[in-house]
Amino acid sequence: MVKHRTRTDEGDAINTAERGRHSLDPANVRNAKNTIFELLSRAGVFRGDAEELIALVEAGAVADAHSQAEKAAGAPAGEGEPYALGWHDGARAVGEELVRVAERALDRAIGDSGDAAPGGHHPVGRMDVERAKVAVTPLHLSVSDASDLDPEVSDEVLTAVLGTMSVVGRVGYAGRLEQFTDSHRQRLVRLYTRFGPRSRIAVHGRYSLLHSPSSVAVIERLINAPSALRAEWELAELPPAWLEGLSRAWHASEVPAG
Repeated sequence: MVKHRTRTDEGDAINTAERGRHSLDPANVRNAKNTIFELLSRAGVFRGDAEELIALVEAGAVADAHSQAEKAAGAPAGEGEPYALGWHDGARAVGEELVRVAERALDRAIGDSGDAAPGGHHPVGRMDVERAKVAVTPLHLSVSDASDLDPEVSDEVLTAVLGTMSVVGRVGYAGRLEQFTDSHRQRLVRLYTRFGPRSRIAVHGRYSLLHSPSSVAVIERLINAPSALRAEWELAELPPAWLEGLSRAWHASEVPAG
């Protein structure tokens, strides 16, 4: 009969350690970042753009950690008031430091603001536009059908949209756009049903932008920053008829069809 070897005490210790808490030392973190940089570079993403995205993810992770820490249980019961007060003060100090860490990570993502044009206007970067594309596409599909038309100038459209915001505003635009879509979902559905890919209106003229995901972003700006949007629109030399068409369509969608 073949006897099976028993696990040694050393093996049990190693196994127990492996099941314990995990942590990443700085070398492992650097390795992970460099791996991402290498993979993204193969896909044509520049180092600076990749660093910006990673810094945003880091800032978000720290902010999420702070949010989770605030929900953590309080001091253990039965330890007395002085212990509870000390626990509270320590938790508050850790929370405040997490906020500062998140702010520093966000500062790294935003980068040096010294390249602002006269008047404080910061140029819209490539990653700003790419993040906006990723944000608007699923929101557009949640209220409309897919369309074969995505205007060649979609980048210019989103650049004009993002030009109405500060650098920090661009970083948080995905969340703002999601809130806008959720708040106006029924009206947006009516809008795209009557004038977008769901409608019988030909894909040309003043309503053609409604066949592009970027239209969700344009509508949000038309409502919340109309003057700034029109100024950026004119600066980009985009067709005024597109804004006029979106304005008319939005006004028409206010009331359900009778």
